[in-house]
Amino acid sequence: MAGRADSPDGIPGGSDDEFRSTVFDESFVRQARLQEYSAQERLDDPEHREHPVRRQPSGVLRLGGSSVKQGIVLLTLVVLAFATAVYMGMSGAYQRDPVGEAPPLRASVVPLSPRGPVPGGTPERLFATGPAAEFRVGASGVTRPEPTATRDFTETQVQAALDLAKNYVVASAVDSRVLSGSSLTPVRRFLVPDQRTDLDRSVREAATTGTTTQSAGGADAVPPVTGWLVRFDTQKVTLSDAGVRVRGSLAVTQRDPNALEVTADHVFVYAVRAAGQADEERSSLVTVRRQVRMVMRRADLLDQRLRLEHVVMQAGPLACGTPHADALRPLSAAESADGEEVTGTDPFADRPLGSPVCGVLADAAQPDPSRR
Repeated sequence: MAGRADSPDGIPGGSDDEFRSTVFDESFVRQARLQEYSAQERLDDPEHREHPVRRQPSGVLRLGGSSVKQGIVLLTLVVLAFATAVYMGMSGAYQRDPVGEAPPLRASVVPLSPRGPVPGGTPERLFATGPAAEFRVGASGVTRPEPTATRDFTETQVQAALDLAKNYVVASAVDSRVLSGSSLTPVRRFLVPDQRTDLDRSVREAATTGTTTQSAGGADAVPPVTGWLVRFDTQKVTLSDAGVRVRGSLAVTQRDPNALEVTADHVFVYAVRAAGQADEERSSLVTVRRQVRMVMRRADLLDQRLRLEHVVMQAGPLACGTPHADALRPLSAAESADGEEVTGTDPFADRPLGSPVCGVLADAAQPDPSRR
């Protein structure tokens, strides 16, 4: 009968080739829980002859390659877990929340016509003799209240909302690039993505038709460009002084557990002169009061974005019959408004659909260059 036979040396199979695939490396031996005493140890100690096998102590550190690797992996996991816990602790306050469909921006621009000729003079004298004499210059005039924690927002989060609101106000009404119409970037960067698209749409319509329709809050309404920001028609006027005078306030409230509402109410005063006019003595002042309601959700605070909800802007001296939705076209020094504009708006008179509401600029709101 054919079959496997024992070799003369007592090794089954008669050849070592059959057992070459079975290899006990050093790490395998080191990991064994039972270890046999050596022949010399059994000869030296009778007890070892009776109990030729010993159990490895559980506390012995085994330095096999696999154990070292396991230790490194375990240490790495501990470090990662600790880093994750720290990150979640820092960013947990800004957890993102689902945002439903938001209403479009509602914005309106109210031109204010002067009763008489627009006062002229140097920017220094005009600022010094008008209501803006005590106003601060630029961003320093956009002051913030001390932050106070709300029911669901920490003091740090309220501070972040106020800082974000201030940055938008400065970008939209003080930045010279925005005022001249050379760039929208300073404003766009603070808007949520869908409102960036709306701003671009307002600018495109203004470039196509020469103006934009005053927003009434309808789904298809296009907010005026001057609802998003302040800018002047550089073919009409240019800035005489880069130092915009500013005074106003910021107020924050909690709208719901996931959103803060910030209201900005500021007066901006600009020194301008007619385009192409080099004589600073022919400068005049333009006053803009801008009231803005904006909302920041938790995710917006983290992304440094906000949503504009409602903007009302009053500006003068402007002519009521001139469009101002795409850019402000103020009257220059010594110019006057139409006499009919100064007498007020007649609600019984026929007016084109969408005609802007117009007001009268009070004499007290104008500078008096004759004063010393």
